[in-house]
Amino acid sequence: MTLFLNIYTIPINRSCSHTYRSRLKDLFRPRSPRQYLGQAPAWTRIARAAYSTDSASGKSEHSSKMAEKAAKKGPSIPRPSSSVILVSPTNEILLLHRVQTSSSFPSAHVFPGGNISPSQDGECPPPEDPKSHDDAIHYRRAAIRELFEESGILLARDRSTGQMVHVDEAERERGRHAIHREEITFQKWLEEQNSAAEPDTDALIPFTHWITPTNLPKRFTTQMYLYFLPVPEESDNKLLLVAQGLPASGREEIQVQVPTSDGGVEIMEARFLPACDWLGKARSGEIILFPPQFLLLHLISQFLDQEPRQGASSEQLKRRRSELLEFIHSGSPPWTHKYICPKSMKLLPDNRSVLALDSPGPELRGSDKKGEEHRVILVRFSKEGPRNLEVRWKKDILRADSKSNL
Repeated sequence: MTLFLNIYTIPINRSCSHTYRSRLKDLFRPRSPRQYLGQAPAWTRIARAAYSTDSASGKSEHSSKMAEKAAKKGPSIPRPSSSVILVSPTNEILLLHRVQTSSSFPSAHVFPGGNISPSQDGECPPPEDPKSHDDAIHYRRAAIRELFEESGILLARDRSTGQMVHVDEAERERGRHAIHREEITFQKWLEEQNSAAEPDTDALIPFTHWITPTNLPKRFTTQMYLYFLPVPEESDNKLLLVAQGLPASGREEIQVQVPTSDGGVEIMEARFLPACDWLGKARSGEIILFPPQFLLLHLISQFLDQEPRQGASSEQLKRRRSELLEFIHSGSPPWTHKYICPKSMKLLPDNRSVLALDSPGPELRGSDKKGEEHRVILVRFSKEGPRNLEVRWKKDILRADSKSNL
């Protein structure tokens, strides 16, 4: 299981070293309100340092020391992890509200996901191998497993029939906690429910890969996926969920799985909302979204949140999904193959960093991997976390620079 609190992930994993766990325990231990006065949370200071601009005016003394320390040691090896953007039958997006660690700032809202577990998900190539960043079965199995552990939503199929595997809510709850406690593996638990059950990894659609900036002491290489739950079908003026892949004659009504928290272990709330609503909450300061989540929700919203938002027909929902998929597979490289290691271009007068997204990071330097060269993210890192996020065209930022230099 993971706790996403840095630029895109700072997973807290059961396999962490004792030293790392001790440091994290100290980082998030309860403190008095007085101790927070005038002091940004450590994870926010780390984030600001990671995205600090190289200009003298934009780099704080603290950021400089962190960068110098990281430079002396050299960048840490990024750990493989994965995350899934789950789309509901009515095209809403699942976000998880992480456990609140202090009353002085809210916890982040994130997509379900976490570190790859070799014993659960399979071995990764060695970190020096560029293929360790490629979409592969271990990334996919981790995405499905972590989604189940964190939200209780099971995505599995019967390999002999192709139909989704259905497990009652009580057994799902028992299973997710047993897997989290390492009492049983995800695959073993699945086979206990159905001997032919397997994670529905084929339905995962790659949607960018993020690599932590080298300034951060702990780094991750995170594969993002998109997964569409079945669209409702109109039948006798009723909306019925149709199992994916079933012929018309084999259609069946499917009970919707409702996401739930894990009892407060790591998740406070698991909830579906339209992407535009999540973005609105972030803009108003009601929730925290980090740059990767904000960008991906921004892109998704352009397609899935078209009017009419309420009462859309099955055909409208399907068409919006098709348009999103067409976009994801477009571009050079397509969004399925963009590798992004954010880096600050400059600091704006309003104290927001301009994050360039075109670099795949040092691990993939010299490879054929590329990032997103047309868009940038504007973000201000405050004591509460990332605020005032905005996605802009890179050319507009560069044009503004040119005008200011005239």
